[in-house]
Amino acid sequence: MRIADLGNQRVAVWGFGREGRAAIHAIRAQLPDLPLALYCSKEEVEAARAFDPALAVFGHEPDAVALSAYDVVVKSPGISIYKPAVTTAQAQGTVFTSGTALWFGENPAARVVAVTGTKGKSTTTALLAHLARSLGIRTALAGNIGLPLLELQGQAAELWAIELSSFQTGEAGPVELAVITSLYEEHLDWHGSRERYVGDKLKLGDQARTLLVNGQQANLLAQTAGHPDRRVFGDTQGWHVADGFIRRGARDVFPVAQLGVPGLHNALNASAALAALDLLGYDALAAAPALATFRPLPHRLQPLGRRAGRDWINDSIATTPPAVVAALESLPGREVAVLVGGYDRGVDWAPFVAYAQAHPPRAIVCMGANGPRIEAALRAGAVTCPVARVADLAAAVEAGRAATPEGGVVLMSPGAPSFDQFKDYAERGRRFATLAGFEADATGIDGLGIR
Repeated sequence: MRIADLGNQRVAVWGFGREGRAAIHAIRAQLPDLPLALYCSKEEVEAARAFDPALAVFGHEPDAVALSAYDVVVKSPGISIYKPAVTTAQAQGTVFTSGTALWFGENPAARVVAVTGTKGKSTTTALLAHLARSLGIRTALAGNIGLPLLELQGQAAELWAIELSSFQTGEAGPVELAVITSLYEEHLDWHGSRERYVGDKLKLGDQARTLLVNGQQANLLAQTAGHPDRRVFGDTQGWHVADGFIRRGARDVFPVAQLGVPGLHNALNASAALAALDLLGYDALAAAPALATFRPLPHRLQPLGRRAGRDWINDSIATTPPAVVAALESLPGREVAVLVGGYDRGVDWAPFVAYAQAHPPRAIVCMGANGPRIEAALRAGAVTCPVARVADLAAAVEAGRAATPEGGVVLMSPGAPSFDQFKDYAERGRRFATLAGFEADATGIDGLGIR
């Protein structure tokens, strides 16, 4: 669907976050006289009317009756397509689209690499853009990483590096290359089941001329075996990590120790980005040295610095138990107190418990809504390190500080979303930084937009 297709339609925008505002602006740019409704929270009504006085603003969530009054609803990504109100309105003829879908409709000729995955998608997308720019390629970095695509509508780039969440993968148009970095259990509240989450993630492959997947995940390989042009990173035939190097086949290309982001999982993300460049026909070997100048993204194993002899690391983006394991694996030989817990999506913490049994950290502090469930799983697993349970992040920081010796690390890697106490993972990460005695990082992600 293109924006012009909305003309003479009854149209509503659902959501007044950055995606919603971008959609309103893009629609108004082409269809300035189109009557447009907006559904937002009651706290946003005044700001919405100031943003566009011509909007018909409703400060509540629409039900099926309200949604059925429109021909098209442009919804924000966080609103599940499986909500009963949505499915009922769809059955009555309402079409649901998004800013992502509208951008793809407007830009069918764009050269797009779309990246998704349970973990690693933001870093891989940013690495890809960073490496491409090091070769002088005018590259856009946008999507779920923090910049809605419609904010760049009308601008030109040679390459579009786009991150898509599982909420957006079904909204993409045709792409030259899709990358799937990993596939675990997440977002069950939005998708309704693990099977539906996996299916929605893999919809991106249906739109991809070439599909690049993580060769270290047997389930992902099995799920994508039917793609007509599937390629693999992470295996010894292509770009992979071995013996302290990022390698292309048998060739040592870049030392992992010099990578700008810590952890073997990030070395694998770099392998994915380099493999993507290769598949696009660019000189990945020439780009590889730029890995040394890549800066870690905020809230993703972000080193904050040292206070009172302890190192503090903000990994607020970690919203699954396997992500906590990856964070701990990036700190071999360190005395680590890890802070876990948050909003409870009902995911299985067994992978974290198994890791803690085999490699107990200095201490584990369980916090938030699912703190009691995590604590119970750890105690049932007879984990040998100290396990504490506290109510909130402030108490967790104090418990982590007390449990960590000088020279050790306090790592916030929650393994759960932030919605029990914070608006999003970024707010949680900034609060952690402040509690630890650092300035909250308000700079955002380097390199967003077109450069």
